[in-house]
Amino acid sequence: MTSNNTDFPALLTRAAEAEITRDPSSVITLLADSDTTGGLLTSYRSTFAEGAPGAPAHFHTRAAEMFYVIDGSLRVLVDEEIKVLEAGDFLLVPPRTPHAFAAAAGCEADVLITFTPGMARFDYMRLLNRVMRGEASPQEIKDSSERFDNHYVDSPVWNAALRG
Repeated sequence: MTSNNTDFPALLTRAAEAEITRDPSSVITLLADSDTTGGLLTSYRSTFAEGAPGAPAHFHTRAAEMFYVIDGSLRVLVDEEIKVLEAGDFLLVPPRTPHAFAAAAGCEADVLITFTPGMARFDYMRLLNRVMRGEASPQEIKDSSERFDNHYVDSPVWNAALRG
């Protein structure tokens, strides 16, 4: 089968060549950003340690976010409902839907995360890493919400789940 798509070449990211960001609670392997996929998708793999905070409640205006749990358990907020995803589970969160995620209580989580259409997210992941290492201010995350289409919201449901 041949393809007529000449917007971008096939993309192969070898594990040994992928950029990796680390902080004390997670490892993020950057796989494909929108500039290398013709804007079709952005994808990375996040491995969360037990008790890792993940991402607070937020939404994206332009992209759907997909989660595929490779191993472990991931706790996810979708609107006002909390779900626990196990290895092999898949979740699609539509644009404008508030969501949050973290390793489930007492568990680690290894998750493939994909955005479609693609959004330039690798610089966001690098910024998060600098904030976690104390090299950048959390205000820079707030100031970048439009650039990275990452809009934080308050979620009493999520906050209560994290406390209890």
